[in-house]
Amino acid sequence: MKKWQKKALVSLVVLAPLVLGACSSNNEETNEEPQASSGGETMTENVSFTDEWDKVFPESDTVNHRKVTFQNRYGITLVADLYEPIDAQGPLPAIAVSGPFGAVKEQASGLYAQMMAERGFVTIAFDPSYTGESGGEPRYVASPDINTEDFQAAVDFLTVQENVDEERIGLIGICGWGGLALNAAAIDTRVKATVSATMYDMSRVNAQGYFDEMGVEGRHELRQQLNAQRTVDFANGSYERAGGVPDTLPEDAPVFMQDYFDYYKTDRGYHERSLNSNDGWNVTSSLSFLNMPLLSYIDEIQSAVLLLHGEEAHSLYFSQDAFEQLQGDNKELTVIPNASHVDLYDQTEVIPFDQMTEFFQEHLN
Repeated sequence: MKKWQKKALVSLVVLAPLVLGACSSNNEETNEEPQASSGGETMTENVSFTDEWDKVFPESDTVNHRKVTFQNRYGITLVADLYEPIDAQGPLPAIAVSGPFGAVKEQASGLYAQMMAERGFVTIAFDPSYTGESGGEPRYVASPDINTEDFQAAVDFLTVQENVDEERIGLIGICGWGGLALNAAAIDTRVKATVSATMYDMSRVNAQGYFDEMGVEGRHELRQQLNAQRTVDFANGSYERAGGVPDTLPEDAPVFMQDYFDYYKTDRGYHERSLNSNDGWNVTSSLSFLNMPLLSYIDEIQSAVLLLHGEEAHSLYFSQDAFEQLQGDNKELTVIPNASHVDLYDQTEVIPFDQMTEFFQEHLN
């Protein structure tokens, strides 16, 4: 095992989105007032967020945009960008969007949300708990339970919007959030259609490594290392960060790591609050993923599902295997020729937005 590969194993495979890192500072112009959700419950957690347009993609002139906040079932205040088609007559179908894992709403999820709003949907792209502008302490923690709840909280928010038809709500999950979207769809019957784009199964990749190369002994070694880090963190009173995409790549880095670098570390996708662009998740953040498989009940999803993946993506096997688990004739897998994993983050000529629009129009009817 090469030195950089061993380091990746210790910190949860530095190539996996879970351990690609982050910085959380807010911009200078911020709104620090907690907002009330439309459900009438006043937020109890203070969050700060900028009112500036600081996305990595240009603002649309056919969509209204504003920041909103809402609370999840664990009392964490989530900050989201709400996108609404200009002059559209409601009530409209709506979509909640998140991902990639370790990214922020100013990156790929915001792009997806804005593009779908241009096509007639009310959309929100949110920062998950403990990341970006959303609340939660300590920072930079991931949880299969709480992050699934984040999607459900987004559905809560959408159901009470005056211009949203609460019977026509869908999800889009990107990368690691593709698996979480499926987990949310498996438990939340209010979700009528789900798109999982360039999916990672975060529990599988953390417990078994890439391409399922980690066995029982490897998991035991990883648990020992992570629990030793817990002891160190508790003694220090702070949490060691795993590191995001490296500032420089080793010569033998695989192609998909170069793809991550090209997105997260360049002007194409870098953002100051993105975990993957900066210092990463907490090292111990993935402990709960090791023995909490996310996709255990996706065979019970009765609503529609569309899986999108690139033909050249290293992660394609996640979508292929998930598709084999899904049941019913309202489930689809589309493999996009010549596309890589990261192409589906922001390459608008590659991402099949027209197909996604048709899918949601059919199943959010």
